[in-house]
Amino acid sequence: MPKKFMKSIMPSHDSIKRSRSMKIFGRLLHDANLWHLNRRSAAGAFAVGLFCAFIPVPFQMFLAAAAAIPFRVNLPLSVAMVWVSNPITMPPLFYLCYKLGAWILSQPPQPFAFELSWAWLGSSISSIGPAFLLGCLIFAVVSSITGYFAIRILWRQSVIAAWQERAKRMRKRLPHPKAKAKSDHQSSD
Repeated sequence: MPKKFMKSIMPSHDSIKRSRSMKIFGRLLHDANLWHLNRRSAAGAFAVGLFCAFIPVPFQMFLAAAAAIPFRVNLPLSVAMVWVSNPITMPPLFYLCYKLGAWILSQPPQPFAFELSWAWLGSSISSIGPAFLLGCLIFAVVSSITGYFAIRILWRQSVIAAWQERAKRMRKRLPHPKAKAKSDHQSSD
């Protein structure tokens, strides 16, 4: 189940290789480990993608791809997970990051109007920057750790359920032991 769902949300291998921004990675994109989907690569991809989703810069997908390569995790899934913070969810997510950072630093809240631009980042870095960046870092670390372990657990549960289903199907195909013993007893008479 997790593997089918993950494959449905992942961008295709070819679309990533054709992307202009990914051409900088060149032959590194040919590493087979970046395209395999297993428990380790999926959990690592969730961790990388969720971490990068909370980095307040416009090129999060590029950062996720750049991080997926040295960690050798599934690159398409890493890139797809960045979309947790999309233009619709980004303002409330980053506002929560700011509120968390301000609370930890014991700073009074200041007006906060998020924009996805370098100009906004430059102008607001002195006023809300420390609280905002601290909140982003905390959310990035917590969400990546949570995503990593959640996928490992879900994947394991899915495998166990598949094994149990397979064993159930196998038991249905085999004759019942009492029936076999009864037929063996009748044939020996």
